[in-house]
Amino acid sequence: MKGIIHTDKGSFYNYLTEGCKLCQKGAKMVLFITGICGRGCFYCPLSEERKKDVTYANERLVKSDEDVINEVLQMDALGTGITGGEPLIRSDLVLHYIKLLKEQFGKEHHIHLYTSIAPDRNLLKALSEAGLDEIRFHPPQHLWKKLKGSEFERAIKDSTELGMEVGMEIPSIEGVSDVRDVVIDTGCFLNLNELEFADTNAIAMKERNFLLKNDMSNAVEGSEAYAIELADNVPKIHFCSSRYKDAGQLRERLLRIARKTARQIDEITEEGTIVYGSIEGADTDRMIEVLHQFELSDDLFEVKDKTIELPWWLIEDMAEELKDEGFVPSIIERYPFENGLVVEVIPL
Repeated sequence: MKGIIHTDKGSFYNYLTEGCKLCQKGAKMVLFITGICGRGCFYCPLSEERKKDVTYANERLVKSDEDVINEVLQMDALGTGITGGEPLIRSDLVLHYIKLLKEQFGKEHHIHLYTSIAPDRNLLKALSEAGLDEIRFHPPQHLWKKLKGSEFERAIKDSTELGMEVGMEIPSIEGVSDVRDVVIDTGCFLNLNELEFADTNAIAMKERNFLLKNDMSNAVEGSEAYAIELADNVPKIHFCSSRYKDAGQLRERLLRIARKTARQIDEITEEGTIVYGSIEGADTDRMIEVLHQFELSDDLFEVKDKTIELPWWLIEDMAEELKDEGFVPSIIERYPFENGLVVEVIPL
């Protein structure tokens, strides 16, 4: 593959948009506008919990503009990726948040949007004027052979004329070569994502005889091969591997958040999670007394409802005494978000 750059995470490209460059750094907040979508793509990995008309900034449920602003500040984000569901079902919200983010963080705060519909020129103009920098179209698979002269080709051309960076982002599966002519003719970029198994798409994937690439990955066998076939024939192409999303983008985003938000009592792991000790018990005052007996100063632990958190390496030395008092000591690893996903709990 001539002129193609390969990463150590299995991705390759000859062109990266500004949105992709920032994602590589983990510097983009993910703004999930709504879980509603009428497409019903068999490969959709969206969880049942998200298939509702709710908005999230990263893992934070959005109840106000301040939630969005605070999430950007929490991770020191340099940009935002707007997604769903189908975000343009709630175009009013999309426009509102683009304007809010640009007003709060300046024109340099880069914003890209994914959509599976072909908006009319009026909506595209409104998005551009609000400050949208980059738009990625996701035409459904059954339309890939019919893109020439379609509403998607028209929307790509309109978006380009309106000053946005424009491309297609679709899974790397059979038939993906059908989009090549429109990609080349319009000059847009093509992002191909390695197909993955998820809890919500596993049955549909198995019905179509997809197989796992290996025992260590959720990636689909053969997905990468379709991207390789196209690589030498598309001027602006980026194949994003399953491993890169997990080990690259997600890891860098977690590290960025952890470095900004970790407490004195937290240890940041190489993967961007945080580790700390936890003591559970009904008598918080007695737990504090025991910690003071071990000569721990108040700044080395944080009191919560029926729980005290402290550095993990300290709790190991006092585990037996804590259990003798009827308390439950453990070491916890979790994502660095507010109420972040718990990765592991190790009882002591």
